[in-house]
Amino acid sequence: MTRPIRIGVQLQPQHAEYAQIRDAVARAEDLGVDVIFNWDHFFPLSGDPDGKHFECWTMLGAWAEQTSRVQIGALVTCNSYRNPELLADMARTVDHISGGRLILGIGAGWFEKDYDQFGYEFGTAGARIADLAQALPRIKARWAASNPPPTRDIPILVGGGGEKKTLRVVAEHADAWHSFGDLATMSRKSAILDEHGAAIGRDTAALVERSVGVSAPPEAVADGLVEAGVTLFTVGAGGPDYDLSLLAQWVAWRDARA
Repeated sequence: MTRPIRIGVQLQPQHAEYAQIRDAVARAEDLGVDVIFNWDHFFPLSGDPDGKHFECWTMLGAWAEQTSRVQIGALVTCNSYRNPELLADMARTVDHISGGRLILGIGAGWFEKDYDQFGYEFGTAGARIADLAQALPRIKARWAASNPPPTRDIPILVGGGGEKKTLRVVAEHADAWHSFGDLATMSRKSAILDEHGAAIGRDTAALVERSVGVSAPPEAVADGLVEAGVTLFTVGAGGPDYDLSLLAQWVAWRDARA
């Protein structure tokens, strides 16, 4: 199956008043993006480490009401911060508020300051990935038992690149995989993902969308990434200004291809 090329933006909820974030959401939707993501942290990842910051999932509920067309989600939710059944119910609720436009982006977690300051056990990377592997079936089971159920099968996007464990989780459970690497890294790990898929009898080449973050103009990187199978390209934008000029270039590139 041929997937359409889609353009996303990650509006990083740092160093901004909420009014500035809300304005950026409106501008991004008006620009024609396909997906608007935030992220799931409690503190900024760049700039002043104790600068302004807002929480992920309460924000997604607001975005579900504010927007009308775009898909929304976190790039990505930290599995460690919420019980899987609670997260499932939060996602189901935002799915209904948005009229079926939520993507459940999820990962194992990595930012130690979040864990320490909010009282979560950081543990080891291996333990966090194992927790993610256990959480995803619980999330799906909670959706199946919910009344009302989600509006549709909520797509699950897993972010991460661990070749032995994380990509195995992607092969088993995900509808999309977000890579944080360059073209060579993405291509190598995409092939490893398909090896995991073959091992469990799932055609990941057909069933798992490839997603990548981009920070360069499309003429610099797009052709190689498309050739490698990427169909979701996400530009990051940080507060307080939320400059969407690079995003506009990617939207124009998508439209020119179509």
